[in-house]
Order: sequence, then structure tokens, then C-alpha cells
Amino acid sequence: MVAVSGGISHAAFGGIGIGYFLGIDPILGAVGFTLGIALLIGTLRQFARQHLDTLIGAVWAAGMAIGILFVYLTPGFAPDLFGYLFGNILLVPSSDIVLLAVLIVVILAVVAFYYHDLLAITFDEEYATVMNLPVQQIMLLLLALIALTVVMLIQVVGIILVIALLTLPAAISREFSTGISHMMVYAVILGCVFTTIGIFLSYLLDVPSGATIILISTAAYAGVTGFTLLRRS
Repeated sequence: MVAVSGGISHAAFGGIGIGYFLGIDPILGAVGFTLGIALLIGTLRQFARQHLDTLIGAVWAAGMAIGILFVYLTPGFAPDLFGYLFGNILLVPSSDIVLLAVLIVVILAVVAFYYHDLLAITFDEEYATVMNLPVQQIMLLLLALIALTVVMLIQVVGIILVIALLTLPAAISREFSTGISHMMVYAVILGCVFTTIGIFLSYLLDVPSGATIILISTAAYAGVTGFTLLRRS
């Protein structure tokens, strides 16, 4: 699933390029494009019997290529393109904040409603199939949630760095959690902490906020990994 998030995040650049070309909000373009890519991955994985890593590599490259092509075809200069690639949380307009709030509510509601189904399918897909759970539908739903989350994180750290902020807080939380629900809560808290510290440091050091947030997250993950190895030894 880490690789899936990376593939979807880079494919989102295709939606941003299409948004520039059509003259609409690039984030809205990214929402539609990433949802389409996520559903395409899930469908091909199920019915075309393609390996997930192959599909991820294909959409990763094709999404970036589509974005580059449409940005090139867009007349004039594409504003804020660098921000979409590497993030700039300080320049997020109020309209996008409203959109992000709506996406957060949707994601939380879906996860709460399908919590047990998501848990069963992500841990053991074959057993979930035997138990007559709608595996394909729930997997498509999970991929769609990843796509929406990727779009939200683009505003914070950019397309290039999304995969780290989506996975490092969860990886750290896993070391201190006794259950998946605890891990989810801890990951959210850590994401907020890393983002806040990164913004303050980027302001003090006058460096890009997205890169600073990711470096803080990576340093924390390295520290937790080292502590875990020492404790085990």
C-alpha cells in the first residue's frame, strides 16, 4: 500500500496538468484524475490479473508524463506549479481549505463505517473472500480514500514528498501501538506534530516548508527505528 500511495501521488500530477490546461482549479483536476487512477488500478488488478507493482509503475510514469504534456500545452505560464510539486502550505487559498475540510469529513465517515471490513481485507484478503466480504468493492473504496488523502497532502508537502508524510507517521505509530485503531490515532497526532514543527522551522530557517516537514518526519522515524533496535538487542 505504500507503493500504491506513491504511484497515485505521482499520477496526480496528470490531473494538475489537465486542470491548468482546462482553466480550472488544479486541485479539482487532481481529485478527479487520482480517483480515476485509483479505480483503474483496482479494476485492472482484479480483472486483468496484472501484478500490483507493474500497475503502480505504469500509472506513476504515465501520470507524470500526462501532467508534463498538458502543462507544456497550456498557454502562458503555469502559476504555483512549483508549490504543487514540493508543497507550500502557507499559500493555500481559503477555497482549497474548504475543499480539504469536506474531504476530511468524507474520509473519516467512510473509515468509521467500513472499519471492520477495511481491517479484514488489508490484513488477509483471501480470508475476507472466504468470509463472503465484498473484497473488490472495499479494495476500490480503500484506493479511492488513498487518492483523496494524496490530494490533501499535495497542498502540504507536494506531489514529490507525499509518500513520506502518508507513511512515516503510521510506521512510527506501529512501533508503539497494540491495535490498528490506536495506530491510526497516533499517526494522525504525529502528522500534526511533524507538520507544525516543520512549519515553524521553515519560518525560522527561511527554507521550504514541505521539505522541512518531511525531514522532521524522517528524523523521527530514524530515531524510533534506532531505539527499537537497541531495545531488542
